[in-house]
Amino acid sequence: MNKRDIFLSALAHKDTGRVPVDFGSTAVTGMHVRSVDRLRKYYGLEKQPVKIHEPYQMLGWVEDDLAEAMGIHVKGVLPRATMFGFENKGWKEYKLDDGLDVLVPGDFNVTRDKKGDTYLYPEGDLSAPPSGHMPKGGYYFDAIVRQPAFGEDSLAVEDNLAEFGPVSEIDLRYQKDALERLRREDIGVVTNFGGTALGDIALVPAVQLKYPKGIRDIEEWYVTLAARKGFVRELFEKQTDIAIENLKAYYAAVGNLPDVAFICGTDFGTQTGTFCSKETFLDLYAPHYRRINDWIHQNTAWKTFKHSCGAVADFIPLFIDAGFDILNPVQCSCHGMEPEKIKREYGKDIVFWGGGVDTQHLLPNGRPDEIRAQVLERLEVFSKGGGYVFNAIHNVQGNVPVENIAAMIEAAKEFTGR
Repeated sequence: MNKRDIFLSALAHKDTGRVPVDFGSTAVTGMHVRSVDRLRKYYGLEKQPVKIHEPYQMLGWVEDDLAEAMGIHVKGVLPRATMFGFENKGWKEYKLDDGLDVLVPGDFNVTRDKKGDTYLYPEGDLSAPPSGHMPKGGYYFDAIVRQPAFGEDSLAVEDNLAEFGPVSEIDLRYQKDALERLRREDIGVVTNFGGTALGDIALVPAVQLKYPKGIRDIEEWYVTLAARKGFVRELFEKQTDIAIENLKAYYAAVGNLPDVAFICGTDFGTQTGTFCSKETFLDLYAPHYRRINDWIHQNTAWKTFKHSCGAVADFIPLFIDAGFDILNPVQCSCHGMEPEKIKREYGKDIVFWGGGVDTQHLLPNGRPDEIRAQVLERLEVFSKGGGYVFNAIHNVQGNVPVENIAAMIEAAKEFTGR
């Protein structure tokens, strides 16, 4: 079996005794640039500065040589433009606070205040208000809320649709070229066409827009879910209309080149419960997720990928009913997310992608032998019957000892037989 065979078998819930491994195919299954740099050194790879392809979380690009060393089975088409609206091109040198030399896109333009905090700008335009803030010594950017004052009578759904619209010919060509390159390799392929995330709190502030309108404050958005449900229904309906038209255009351009389409990163879980009730999910979200997933399943061979952190065990059957094929990051440390339980109850109906190690506590603070033991234990549980892709729980952060990251990777390689 080649790497793609192993990957597709897992998606089809076939137990082959081999488990596919992912690090870097999406913006929620990657690694901080510092961790990528340390891994390159650990594996003795060519010395070169790592590219930051997603500056919001400061994710590092996993180049082909590192992917091979890590035993990765799946790669992804990273978005043409970053979440801050500038393209991943024109790479230039940049130095992090700790002195690490990296590469950033040409329009990654920043300023610093007297405290040493860093500010990033939408589309790299220094004449616009900054939309990202990183404290001195920090690891990633937080969104800066730039919501203008509004009255209830002046709220317009169109203001929260400003970042959504018909897909451009440039993006269609970008996806086609990137997918064709990846398809020449014997690996699984993931892509994110964009526009299908409903109410993703990382996207609500619209850090790519210079002067966003509408509801852009995170707290105000959660108020809106409870107090302005008619607004949310109309917004999601119109966004979904746009999304499906764009998916039609993408499919016409790329066909079944991708194996998996990343649909949504909206988080529904906290450490102990969910942000909203099942009734709210079924009212506001599920009908539109179902429309998107139904169109994909009726017209393509793509599998659909849903990301949601937190204690979402009670929502897993709702995700399944809404048509999602894959759930990530499988945050096993949260209430009700015990691996044995969720695999037994839902493992036949949805692919678990993640859950490989506790990234909150064990990975940054444990010993390599402890990490190896947990990885092998999780793989034993999740791999039964297929339906599992190994990854950490969300992105590996920048403060994790490289020996611990390597212990995780090597244990996964050992289990899957490379």
